[in-house]
Amino acid sequence: MSAASRPWIPWLAAAGVGSLTAVQSRANGSLGSILESGLHASVVSFAVGLLLLTVVGLAVRRIRLGMVRFLAALRSGEMPWWWAVGGVFGALFIFSQSFTVGIIGVALFAVALVSGQNVASLIVDAVGLGPRGKQQVSSVRIASAAIGIVAVVVAVSGRLGEDSLSLPAVLLCFVTGVGVAIQQAINGRSTTISREPMVAAWSNFALGGLIVTIALGLMVVFGAHSLKPLPSGPWWLYLGGIIGVTFLATTAWVVGKVGVLAISLLATAGQLTGALVLDVFLLDVVDGALVAGVLLSFAAVALTASGGKVKGLFSRPATS
Repeated sequence: MSAASRPWIPWLAAAGVGSLTAVQSRANGSLGSILESGLHASVVSFAVGLLLLTVVGLAVRRIRLGMVRFLAALRSGEMPWWWAVGGVFGALFIFSQSFTVGIIGVALFAVALVSGQNVASLIVDAVGLGPRGKQQVSSVRIASAAIGIVAVVVAVSGRLGEDSLSLPAVLLCFVTGVGVAIQQAINGRSTTISREPMVAAWSNFALGGLIVTIALGLMVVFGAHSLKPLPSGPWWLYLGGIIGVTFLATTAWVVGKVGVLAISLLATAGQLTGALVLDVFLLDVVDGALVAGVLLSFAAVALTASGGKVKGLFSRPATS
């Protein structure tokens, strides 16, 4: 069964890995609490992911060949160097999350991030930065992006206002969302060269991991932070890196098939769904606002998926 014969597979895959990010957030958040540093937890997450990618890459021939194509394209100039810097935006996400959540809270962080991501996705698709080429900005696509943002606002509405409002922190989160959209686009571009999405994930983890490790090292050297020993368990504390690998590799593959906006909406819908499932099974709680957010997010996905048909409903028939 291939994606070409089953066009719904990429859509389902993107939503599926989006749902895993809810587990990733819980794992990284719990590890960060134990280590008393979100940045330290992120370094661990990057290290686990990079180790996994390196071992698998060395063991699997097609990934090794993909890396050879990737490096050869960089050296020859066939692939612009900035297609390989998606890890910078991954590091920016970590910085933004680590330093702003304590100021503005998780809810406002999520709203600002998704707002930046959805707005930027429209522009990224319009200029053709992603591997799918140019996708015209239409009223349907604008409505989809707007509904996606509203879905997150509704989902976290019960927690909005709990923390202070810092415009610089909100702006940083918005810019981070813009970076995430660009990251997904250029990861898809580099995958068209390597023909192996795991290569894009490896380059992201290598560069992003280097940046956050240097940042943590500087904080330790200058006395801003002291390292705590890693906990021996539970095992799921270390799932963040593995889920990150899965997310980056999957989205790098899917973005060329559905576009950057659709990836953003699908990942958001999946993440809200994953959060809902975790609440039900771990806390035995059903959050009505979160349920509404999930429904709205999938409505945005459905609107994007049927964009051409919806547009056709409002177009005037040609006359002779």
